[in-house]
Amino acid sequence: MENIKYINKDLAVLLGQPSMADLEQAAKSGFKSVLNLRSPNEEDFVSDEQQSAAVAGLNYVNMPLRPDLLSDELIDQILTEIDQLPKPILSHCKTGLRAVTTGLMYIATREGMSAEAAFAKGEELGFSYDDKPRMQQFLPNYITSRSKSSVQHNKI
Repeated sequence: MENIKYINKDLAVLLGQPSMADLEQAAKSGFKSVLNLRSPNEEDFVSDEQQSAAVAGLNYVNMPLRPDLLSDELIDQILTEIDQLPKPILSHCKTGLRAVTTGLMYIATREGMSAEAAFAKGEELGFSYDDKPRMQQFLPNYITSRSKSSVQHNKI
C-alpha cells in the first residue's frame, strides 16, 4: 500500500482517505486497527468506513479532530484510544497532518521525546506546520504539559 508514513512500529499514517481496497490491504499487511480523525461533516467523508474496516477484520475508531477545536482533553482522549487499540494502528485524516501530529504527541508523551524531536520527526516524514500556526503552537505545549518528566515532577 502506498502513501503510508510510519511513525514507529505500532503507528502509521495513511495520507488521505482509505478506500475499501486500502483497508483490505492494511489488514493483509498486519494492521489491527484504524483510527479515523476526520469529522463526518468534512468533504469526502466516507460514512461506511467503519463497516468496511469491520469487513476487512480491523478494529475501528472515529475521533473527529478539527484543528480549530484542539484541546488538551480531546488529545488526551485520542491518545487513550491509541493506547487501547490493538496495534499496529493505521491512522488517517484528509491529508495526514492531524494523524501524524497526534502520532507524534503519542510517542513524545509515551516515550519521553522532546517537542523539538517530535517536530524533527514530523519533518523527516515530510510534514510542515508552517501554514498551520495553531497546530504548530499546540504540539509543543501539549508535549511539554504531558511529558513523563512533567508528570513525575508534579507528583513530587
